[in-house]
Amino acid sequence: MKAGVIGVGHLGQHHARLYASLPGAQLIGVTDQSPERANAIAGRHGTRVFPSVEALVREVDLVSVAVPTSSHHAVAKTCLEAGVHVLVEKPIAVTSAEAQELVQLAGRKNLRLQVGHSEQFNPVMQVIRPHIIRPVFIECHRLSSFSERGTDVDVVLDLMIHDLDMVLSFQPGPVEDVQAAGVPVLSSTIDIANARIQFKSGCVANLTASRVSTNKMRRLRLFQRDNYVSIDFQARQGMVCRRDAKQGEKPAITFEQLQGGEEEPLKLQLEAFLQAVSEGTRPVVSGEDGLAALDLAHQVLRAIEMFARRHHTSDDAGTPGVGDTSR
Repeated sequence: MKAGVIGVGHLGQHHARLYASLPGAQLIGVTDQSPERANAIAGRHGTRVFPSVEALVREVDLVSVAVPTSSHHAVAKTCLEAGVHVLVEKPIAVTSAEAQELVQLAGRKNLRLQVGHSEQFNPVMQVIRPHIIRPVFIECHRLSSFSERGTDVDVVLDLMIHDLDMVLSFQPGPVEDVQAAGVPVLSSTIDIANARIQFKSGCVANLTASRVSTNKMRRLRLFQRDNYVSIDFQARQGMVCRRDAKQGEKPAITFEQLQGGEEEPLKLQLEAFLQAVSEGTRPVVSGEDGLAALDLAHQVLRAIEMFARRHHTSDDAGTPGVGDTSR
């Protein structure tokens, strides 16, 4: 299949690298706002530079869209209207209305629309997901140091949305209530946030995301009726702790360590996209999934706004509270 990449910066350059090497894909070309960057990536992989998105989509079957989030909707819409299958980096769009339009457009044209929630393809999930049945409490921490990249949106759409998507993949059911707080620190948007999400099933998810931390962390923990599951996405390691209660003996805890493989998550993601396009099947992370994660992200943002109004903290970047998680 003929593939193209729109935006070959931090993430897009890796999409180009992988399309150039994957069986079943032929990298036809790339386009980018920076001609110098586009030429450098194209030269590295022996492909062409196209002057515009419109020129590229006339010659490909599918594209990866790796432009800034604020441009996701416009670029993905152009590609879908041209009859091209789309993998758009997360989040699917800025607003739910934009995302809904993309999902409906892909449906009308019978095109595959996949969203780049790459944590779903982290090899640790292949070994840990069979142990996740019905969580009653989920705790997520996603912390990183500050970078200008991604600051066109707040930390909820930049980082927390990975974990919102992951939580929803466990199928906890409809949302009942969302409480959240967050503040800007180094950018003009929210840089650190905490959310507590109550589902009608009784499951509770507590999520913290920061892009102003000194240490990087990508961890998720789940508590279920009969076990406790811990996931370290960075180390690709998992642990399952179970209650072992034999008749007549005191209950004990057993531990099982699990290790994910060395496969590159983005490679697994692109392979899944190519398969969905070739077979006409629903992507692992569909446009509908991306829309659901974005809807929940906006519920978190509305809760943060309500919290700020109640406590008069919207203009105070130094307000204490969730900031202590940035250690």
